[in-house]
Amino acid sequence: MHYDYLIVGAGLFGAVFAHEAAERGKKCLVIDRRDHIGGNIYTEEVEKIQVHRYGAHIFHTSNKQIWDYVNQFAEFNNYINSPVAVYKNELYNLPFNMNTFSKMWNIRTPQEAKDIIAAQIADLNITDPSNLEEQALSLVGKDVYEKLVKGYTEKQWGRDCKELPAFIIRRLPLRFTYDNNYFNDRYQGIPIGGYTAIVEKLLKGSDVRTGVDFLKNRGEYEALADKIIYTGMIDEYYDYKLGALEYRSVRFETETLDCENYQGNAVVNYTEREVPYTRIIEHKHFEFGKQEKTVISREYSSEWKVGDEPYYPVNDEKNGALYARYQELAAQEDKVIFGGRLGAYRYYDMDKVIEAALELVFNIF
Repeated sequence: MHYDYLIVGAGLFGAVFAHEAAERGKKCLVIDRRDHIGGNIYTEEVEKIQVHRYGAHIFHTSNKQIWDYVNQFAEFNNYINSPVAVYKNELYNLPFNMNTFSKMWNIRTPQEAKDIIAAQIADLNITDPSNLEEQALSLVGKDVYEKLVKGYTEKQWGRDCKELPAFIIRRLPLRFTYDNNYFNDRYQGIPIGGYTAIVEKLLKGSDVRTGVDFLKNRGEYEALADKIIYTGMIDEYYDYKLGALEYRSVRFETETLDCENYQGNAVVNYTEREVPYTRIIEHKHFEFGKQEKTVISREYSSEWKVGDEPYYPVNDEKNGALYARYQELAAQEDKVIFGGRLGAYRYYDMDKVIEAALELVFNIF
């Protein structure tokens, strides 16, 4: 069969495009290198718990059109993301808010917290931050930085904060209210029954093949369609001819435990550098589960190398310049359109992925 569109990647971007194209009468073939659909939002059922195989995904947006759009494909619960952080034997609420400051300094009022932070910043005399450590200290002071920022950031990036550029932390929000809701967005929740069911509905009108590698069979798949929507890594598409873009990767250790409740919260960050993982996810709490067993995932941040799973683009000046050169190559393509997190070399929240896919649909159709 010949198709109007070959969509490389069965993640959220590709699935939204496939759905919209099929709605307009276009024939689409969606392929994915992995053995499942859904990309990084893939969820699988273990012990009647929806497990986020590639890390926690909490849907949040302030765009009502996107919220209404995604609610066509799932019913969302009222989950509010309220992570906690562990430093040594101390437990703190995130994001940095009055619950955090009250625990840290045994204070009660916003003005007390502001005065302590301002005094700590003033004592440091940092006028022109030259690295991430100085930038963070100049924003939140010594106590918050040393307990809740330094170790976690060093684990995420695999480098000492003094070796990281200041621009990585442009701002560290300080919330002077007793509010543990991590996101400021109007709409937030977890799809009941998991994200995979959403992608299944989006792909209903398309042919789907998983466990196939476009780049290993490029000629065969290119001949199947008039146009290609490519959501893989743009530099890999061009065989890294200009060099490899940089990413951070993540490794997960997931286990089923014979207890009802392991940590009492869906997301617990571990901010000490000495603890090797960055956080533990307890999946059942995303859907307020009461199952007899529980499933947890420890997340380990790692250096990325060609062949590893890419997660977070390193959007610094050097990589931005390299990506711009790949964009120049992409602009010369008459059959291939790049999109999604890897095709656009951007860290996208899920609502922004949907928004970008719908924008592409609008531009084409």
